[in-house]
Amino acid sequence: MNRLIYMDNAATTFVDKRVLEAMLPYLTDMCFNPSSIYDGAQDVHAALDIARETIAKTLNANAREIYFTSCGTESDNFAIKGVAYANRDKGKHLITSKIEHHAVLHSMAALEKEGYEVTYLDVDENGLVDPATLDKAIRPDTILVSIMYANNEIGTIEPIKEISEVCKKHSVYLHVDAVQAYAHMPIDVVSDGIDMLSASGHKFNAMKGTGFLYIKKGVKIRNFMDGGAQEFRKRAGTENVAGIIGMAKATEIAHSEIEERMSHEKMIRDYIIDRILKEIPYSRLNGHREKRLTNNVNIGFEFIEGESMLLALNDIGVCASSGSACTSGSLDPSHVLLAIGLPHEKAHGSLRLTVDHTTSLDDAKLVCDNLPKIVERLRSMSPLYEDFIKNKK
Repeated sequence: MNRLIYMDNAATTFVDKRVLEAMLPYLTDMCFNPSSIYDGAQDVHAALDIARETIAKTLNANAREIYFTSCGTESDNFAIKGVAYANRDKGKHLITSKIEHHAVLHSMAALEKEGYEVTYLDVDENGLVDPATLDKAIRPDTILVSIMYANNEIGTIEPIKEISEVCKKHSVYLHVDAVQAYAHMPIDVVSDGIDMLSASGHKFNAMKGTGFLYIKKGVKIRNFMDGGAQEFRKRAGTENVAGIIGMAKATEIAHSEIEERMSHEKMIRDYIIDRILKEIPYSRLNGHREKRLTNNVNIGFEFIEGESMLLALNDIGVCASSGSACTSGSLDPSHVLLAIGLPHEKAHGSLRLTVDHTTSLDDAKLVCDNLPKIVERLRSMSPLYEDFIKNKK
């Protein structure tokens, strides 16, 4: 059995043992409902307040602007639909990009069925949104712009500050899906000019089923769930206390180590990119070379299917993906790769490797030593590659 080399951290991450230790008391001795009035319950309520403050500080936000949710998808739905419903008296036009996560795209599609109009912005060959194009797309009835901080497939980091300046000029709310970026790079919602921001705990070593939405004070937004008074009456339901405590611990750890983590990940990332592009012909980096997440590698290989590479890598103990985990069961090519201009046949041949602060150089070397042989073997079975070589000669 090969040792496990995990390079699918964009899909999910392992729970840090320190996070699990922080959670355990709230699953056992401190398993009180924070809405109750006796001492133990109020101690749990106080722990939630501390968790909220911990997360808020990482964003330069106020604790009352952090709303706990179950995941990034819920946070995206909360922000987009909440603003759309609360502001339809002003207008029913929304703007997003063609490379957003399906939590955003499907929320927009659902609103279109209710009579809202959505503009889907094109991106360039690197996946970047052009603020000037956004400026032209905004109308008097535009109420919301939703652009991700960094793309979950190709790792490109968007010009959020410039985008926010455009939104502020037109008095339009800006929602940012930061599920891949939060806790992996510094984010300041004040200097970035962000009105709402989504994050998900399982992307930074907390447990699945945890997330939060930052909502700037003054944003007009409809309640996501009605019921009790939890989350300042905007998102009812008994809090996932242990999960929230763990998420706060995970973000505390990640932000205390963020510079070291980014430096290490960038070294591993660049090593993998440089070796693959040098050693494997007809390969292409997807996404911006410099403006990309430090942990993201996305390479397209001509004449082969991405799934075949995944199976071959799995045989040597490497966990990777060909794109978003949320669409891994689909036979359609990535909407992100199509949006950056790749034809269908090339979009099918992508490989995403997402490392983390525990990925070693030896792990990277093993992947890079084996990948050329895997690609060569798969191409040898491709009639398209055979015809290409014959025609080239």
